[in-house]
Amino acid sequence: MSEVLKDDLYERTKALLEPGEIELVGLIIHTEFGSDEDLEMHELTVDCNEIIADHTDKGETYIYAGNDDPDFASNQFHGRTLDDDEFVWECQQLLRDGTFHLVFYYEATADHEGIIESLEAHGLSVTPVP
Repeated sequence: MSEVLKDDLYERTKALLEPGEIELVGLIIHTEFGSDEDLEMHELTVDCNEIIADHTDKGETYIYAGNDDPDFASNQFHGRTLDDDEFVWECQQLLRDGTFHLVFYYEATADHEGIIESLEAHGLSVTPVP
């Protein structure tokens, strides 16, 4: 991946974390998956949901795709708690230079370093975004 593309993804992700109602941190997962590898992207998103949820202390989560919500974009997902439908994380799957990059962001109270370490332990290429 070119440095220009990597810098662009980093800056765009950082902009998503701008101050709002809650303080957020994020990360970018760089994959080799192309546009024809939807199943692999889905499986990776499910795996990341489990890792992020394990480091947030919010309990069991599910993935909400927003198919019935006009405010959701395609390839945008939320992790939400089973008990009270609380926000845990958001993900956008971005296709750049023929491969997907997953941008996740979540509350800054999560164990950011633990999430990154766990994702890297699964062999993923991760760029943290504080």
